[in-house]
Amino acid sequence: MSFYVCLFLSTSTLAAETTAKGVSTTAESPTATAEVTVKPANDDQLANRVKALEEMVELMSSLQSAAPAAPTPVAAAPAARPEATNLDIALILDAAAAWFSQEALQTGAHDPSDTGFHLQQLEMSLGENVDHLFELKANLVFSTFGVEVEEAYGRTLSLPGGFQLKAGQFLTPMGRLNLTHPHTWSFVDQPLVNGTFLGSEGSRGSGVEVSWLSPLPWYADIVLSATEAAGECCARSFMSGDDLGIRTPLDLVYTLGLRQFFELSDDVGLAWGLTTQQGPNSTGNGNRTEIYGTDLYLRWRPAAATSRMALSWTFEGMMRRRQIPGGLRVDLGGYTQLVWNLNPSWEMGARYGYVSGSEGDDLIPEATEDRHRVSGQVTYRPSHFSRLRMQGSMDQPLYRDEPIWVGMLAVEFLVGAHGAHSY
Repeated sequence: MSFYVCLFLSTSTLAAETTAKGVSTTAESPTATAEVTVKPANDDQLANRVKALEEMVELMSSLQSAAPAAPTPVAAAPAARPEATNLDIALILDAAAAWFSQEALQTGAHDPSDTGFHLQQLEMSLGENVDHLFELKANLVFSTFGVEVEEAYGRTLSLPGGFQLKAGQFLTPMGRLNLTHPHTWSFVDQPLVNGTFLGSEGSRGSGVEVSWLSPLPWYADIVLSATEAAGECCARSFMSGDDLGIRTPLDLVYTLGLRQFFELSDDVGLAWGLTTQQGPNSTGNGNRTEIYGTDLYLRWRPAAATSRMALSWTFEGMMRRRQIPGGLRVDLGGYTQLVWNLNPSWEMGARYGYVSGSEGDDLIPEATEDRHRVSGQVTYRPSHFSRLRMQGSMDQPLYRDEPIWVGMLAVEFLVGAHGAHSY
């Protein structure tokens, strides 16, 4: 386009000069008169200009024919669904050597159960967002007994109103410790009450869960789950010798919990939970079990301290009401522990646990009296990915003549991506 404009202007100039050859023009104004004379160009100059213009026309024509044609616009293809490329995978190995002064009475499936070496577990943790609506998480446990799916569930990411849904197999929100895995525990073995009331692997099952984060000025989360009782390992108070199966919704195990957090100061935080779990047991048609619990977690960590020192206190207590043929059994249990983190590398802690006992317990016929256990531990962490822990315990079942003395040395190794733990 610019080529034709130049050509038009040049041709117009040439024509004007040719027309003005030998002509003089006079312009007048009210105040003065000026005479302008256009000097005629000679024939040689005009010929040279015409020749130059012809050469320019020829050059521009050749350049224009050589230039590629403008591409035809093509509509962009729709974006493909992004493939998942950042799946979080972690491997966590927990192993221990243990010594018992007499026959062990451990209640946890991951606890060292006799004198010798033990592979507590090799846990594979996997997780990733499915899309903008859901995430998928799974925990697979490898042990000397095989491979077990501990948890595998999908969970919503962005429901309105503070709601969240979960479906699959998962740990129920019964208490504080039950929602955690062994590598987050402050001691090598789980507390007595968890194994006695909930199960050797805690309380878990297949089902659904809904939670609601309330708009209160402090953190308050209400959660309700409905799961199938998974047997003695994972629903001990609800299943005994015979499984009656699922016939109506009342045959499911329901867990209701309230989780709260209060920031008492810049240095102190308090988490408080209230939970209950209810469902049928197999001692007779229509017999049910109810568990009520409360838990407290108080942590002091000076915000201005450069050593990252922290002191935490945990208490968890439960009461179980269990209908049996001809009566009602009421059992109590709980634990309290104090853990002092001197710095990110060193930690020490003490724990006391208790469960009641009485005559006629069909779940633990031997437990005719109360049981107490006191434990102490020292932990060294070279980094966030490895841990060495030494623990000693005195286990005193009053239905035994002598206490059980226990020594444990445990190691843990972690590789891969692993998310932050809950408060």
